[in-house]
Amino acid sequence: MLTTRFETVSDAVLESQPCPEGQALWGLVEGDTVLELRSSPFEGVEVSGRKYLLSEVHLLAPVCPSKIVAIGFNYEGHIREMGYPFPQEPLIFLKAPSSVVGQNAAILLPPESERVDFEGELAIVIGCKCRRIRREHAREVIFGYTVLNDVTARDLQKKDGQFSRAKSFDSFCPVGPWIQTDLEPAAVRVMTRVNGETRQDDHTGTMLFDPYYLVEYVSAAMTLNPGDLIATGTPSGVGPLRPGDEVVVEVEGIGVLANSVEREVP
Repeated sequence: MLTTRFETVSDAVLESQPCPEGQALWGLVEGDTVLELRSSPFEGVEVSGRKYLLSEVHLLAPVCPSKIVAIGFNYEGHIREMGYPFPQEPLIFLKAPSSVVGQNAAILLPPESERVDFEGELAIVIGCKCRRIRREHAREVIFGYTVLNDVTARDLQKKDGQFSRAKSFDSFCPVGPWIQTDLEPAAVRVMTRVNGETRQDDHTGTMLFDPYYLVEYVSAAMTLNPGDLIATGTPSGVGPLRPGDEVVVEVEGIGVLANSVEREVP
């Protein structure tokens, strides 16, 4: 099952009465159409009767998380390229929820940074409020998975000595295009392309800490809420973005998240 959030346009309705243009809605993606849901899918999947052309709606980020918990250095190749020691347990940090944008939104390069990198990732979407979940029960609290780009001001990360500012500029967390609820995350391919050139290509089987363990580890520290994200780390091949670039992150079994890159005008 694929669920997402979207905004309507006036000519997108296929069935039933029109919906106000520009209203943010939840939807169930089926082929080339979107079935409108009566409420958030975290509250149950109940269709309203309205149907829209997928090609004629504006996809938003498929979640509104209360928190984004990201995992650093979870792929061997990335650890080696960054020159860090192998972690004995997951390294977690937070990205501001205000950094979230959706499919086809622009990543804005802030004037405070001279080096902004892409980081393609698989992200876990939490489905219910939970705390201290054991690994063997993690499936029960995972709603699904989505694609995430953990955009990072690399020079500020090194300058600050911690991650908060470098990871949290507005637009630094593209997410989408939807949530896939039927995915086995053990060995799916994660790829990133910039202007059509492949920069990252690995699979989740090479993670040091698998998604189910990450749910256990993170939930031991904090309560997780419906729609919260756990970004599971990025493979090797990270690199800089420049104005005019198009960056595409693809996760096998989910889909493609595409974003343009622009210079932020203060």
